[in-house]
Amino acid sequence: MIPIMNIIMMIIMIKWRAGQTRCRNNEVSMIYSMTSAALAKPRPLARLRSLSAIAMLLVLVATIGAGGRAQATANDAEAKTIFEKFIAAQNAHDADAVKAMLLDSPSTALFARGIDTRGRDAVAARFKEYYEGTWHLEPDMSKFRVAVISNDVMQVLVPIAFTRGLPGKPPQQNIFLISQTYVQDANGWHIASILPVANTELK
Repeated sequence: MIPIMNIIMMIIMIKWRAGQTRCRNNEVSMIYSMTSAALAKPRPLARLRSLSAIAMLLVLVATIGAGGRAQATANDAEAKTIFEKFIAAQNAHDADAVKAMLLDSPSTALFARGIDTRGRDAVAARFKEYYEGTWHLEPDMSKFRVAVISNDVMQVLVPIAFTRGLPGKPPQQNIFLISQTYVQDANGWHIASILPVANTELK
């Protein structure tokens, strides 16, 4: 028969490798030490109590892992909501709605058409200029990616097909991989930067 300690450690390692938990090495060591101590006790009642405590710890580790996955899913959903709202405002040529989504900071950045624009008002004004001609965005949401930098900072990457043209000129379509940085302040999430990435393919 496989020893109980081996069974428990097998469960931990399988869950670790499968990415189902985010337990660290010290957490594994803690469980291993508790298990070893439990099996070393000659008294059945003390041994049963120790193993019960280990079982509760395993449930806690699994719960923490599930919580991490749930948080990641929530972040993805929130970032997607922000981005889709931004795209809707862009395609509606609603400069005021776009401005409301931008971070109220002099460092808020837009790099487009070779021009580095800084500040919420200036970025909103730049978009308003674009709306005078042809301007339409079609993101490829199948390649939408989110990276959580901290509790208050997220970055998204997504390829967008831009159909654009100066007033009175025929439009052209180009695909750019766009990076947006979202920052959370006291009033919620806002866009802090909008930058193109040279490589338009997400690997």
